[in-house]
Amino acid sequence: MRPKSMTGFGRGEISADGRTWTAEVRTVNHRFLDQRVVIPRLFAGFEDAAKKRIAQAIDRGRVDITFTVQGKLATNPKLVIDDAVASQYHSCLQQLIERYQLSGSVSLSDMLTMRDVISQEEQSPDMDAEWELVASALDQAVVECDRMREQEGATLKLDLLQRLGCFEQIVQRIAADAPQILAQRHADLKLKLENLLDGIQIDENRLAQEAAVLADKSDVTEEIVRLESHIDQFRVFLEGDEPVGRRLDFLLQEFLREVNTLASKISNASIAHLGVEMKNEIEKIREQVQNLE
Repeated sequence: MRPKSMTGFGRGEISADGRTWTAEVRTVNHRFLDQRVVIPRLFAGFEDAAKKRIAQAIDRGRVDITFTVQGKLATNPKLVIDDAVASQYHSCLQQLIERYQLSGSVSLSDMLTMRDVISQEEQSPDMDAEWELVASALDQAVVECDRMREQEGATLKLDLLQRLGCFEQIVQRIAADAPQILAQRHADLKLKLENLLDGIQIDENRLAQEAAVLADKSDVTEEIVRLESHIDQFRVFLEGDEPVGRRLDFLLQEFLREVNTLASKISNASIAHLGVEMKNEIEKIREQVQNLE
């Protein structure tokens, strides 16, 4: 299942009772879960429920959810009689007939000319029934979007493993070259001392002590071990079933810290060049990790 890309699109559609609900879900990169919902105003109350549903499926990313409805809704106007108003109109018309001794009686046509006797009343839709349709369309969209994110995530995983392999080769090369570099630095130190002292007897014990101090300061075993551990952990995260983006991003910070320490300990041109290569690989890996949920 994992890792998943943060980029995806899904569409869901469901029809019932002469109307069709459509849900579209678009996701892109974002450090956190940022949701935006567009839905017809009459159903604005569904926004929070839709966001909660999304949060159960998506850990982070910018998520735009758009709902549209077409067809006949249960909101057609209903004609209603205002009995109180009609009664007053009828009473007034009857009084006019009696008071002025008019012929005829109050008829339906007379009542229909009176304002507000019959009015339009909007019917509210069954919100529970509508939510079932909305949720169903949304679930379809999420499943389709998730499928796309998984496919891209699988591609990103292969690329990350390849780049991680390149990074690991550089670490192994430094680990193999470090002893020889330290030995050469010891030899260079001895030669410089001999040139400076120019024939004066060198205290081999003192030289050994200085060499030991130099070796201790230049020992990168700890950094190599940590980098190898981080590399193994990186692979474990990629094989997990949980969101890994934040974890991998943190781990890359540790990569960079160890590389900086390693480069500062070994003042050597070839190591410095390899250090630059490692930083370049870390940056390339980071760019891809930014796409992972």
